[in-house]
Amino acid sequence: MPVITNIEDLRILAKSRVPRMFYDYADSGSWTESTYRANSADFQAIKLRQRVAINMENRSTASTMIGQKVAMPVAIAPTGLTGMQCADGEIKAARAAKKFGIPFTLSTMSICSIEDVAKETGGHPFWFQLYVMRDRDFIERLIDRAKAAHCSALVITLDLQILGQRHKDLKNGLSAPPKLTVPNIVNMMTKVRWGLGMLGTKRHGFGNIVGHVKGVENMGSLSEWTAKQFDPALSWNDVEWIKKRWGGKVIIKGIQDVEDARLAVNSGADAMIVSNHGGRQLDGAPSSITALPAIVDAVGKDIEVHMDGGIRSGQDVLKARALGARGTYIGRAFLYGLGAMGEEGVTKTLEIIHKELDLTMAFCGHTNIENVDKGILLPGTYPA
Repeated sequence: MPVITNIEDLRILAKSRVPRMFYDYADSGSWTESTYRANSADFQAIKLRQRVAINMENRSTASTMIGQKVAMPVAIAPTGLTGMQCADGEIKAARAAKKFGIPFTLSTMSICSIEDVAKETGGHPFWFQLYVMRDRDFIERLIDRAKAAHCSALVITLDLQILGQRHKDLKNGLSAPPKLTVPNIVNMMTKVRWGLGMLGTKRHGFGNIVGHVKGVENMGSLSEWTAKQFDPALSWNDVEWIKKRWGGKVIIKGIQDVEDARLAVNSGADAMIVSNHGGRQLDGAPSSITALPAIVDAVGKDIEVHMDGGIRSGQDVLKARALGARGTYIGRAFLYGLGAMGEEGVTKTLEIIHKELDLTMAFCGHTNIENVDKGILLPGTYPA
């Protein structure tokens, strides 16, 4: 086993262990992937101010996100097909998050169902992410299932009314479970650890959907159903309806524009996530970290602002916090850990990010994450 010291080490290991179509699904963007690359690159352009001869003892990265105590201002982002990176992936990631003391968010398009995750994590509350489908009866029942599982927040994703074109997914013939084509079989034969894990679980399809929708009983009928279900007519009126049906904490995901941020405030949401869907929707959109400051300036006093996109280190978390994000989300970073080493890999991801966050905060002259602001950044290097 190689010595793992950073997220890039986990990415390299995951690439060697996860079948190509599922690795590419996680580690790619739409069209030219310019926004996908900018999400990370724009973090690197921001420089930190190092301070010295300051007492660095008794440091704390503890914070809150929508009133929930967190060990650091980080949550695991909702990611589809997580259970294809590693057998029972959502369950393993949720367990790691629970032990570490941060939120786990389950995707509508997960392999393990809401009920699976709730049962296997001992009923520990997690967050549930909702895609709004045309089938409103299904959405009502999905919300009710999340409530029955004691999910403590609903994350409504607004930026997937239509699907961005992802070239790698099309070329790989992405499906879950994977189609048994010759190229897929040859590739999967080289992923022994992954294959053995999949043989040991019955969870190979979309657990929140198959068996819960009329006429969808297998992967063939599921593909036909999902192709028709993402709703291009989604509006803020639907958000109001969902919020009323849910009755609990609501987070709006997919905000990139100040005008939309103001509409999110008007919707009565508890928080919003500045996000471009990991560069997987509109290629050419700004990176999340460059979009963040203007949104914080416009609505940060009225609503809790979070962000995701491009976070690969604790330094990235600290920079986002300095620019006004109350919380951050990791998607690809935890998927690399999961694909590389299962639950242990997700724990390793969180340990790496926490250590980098803690040490960098100290180098910048702070011992409490709650006191971090733009003063830790070098003027002229961060987006205004």
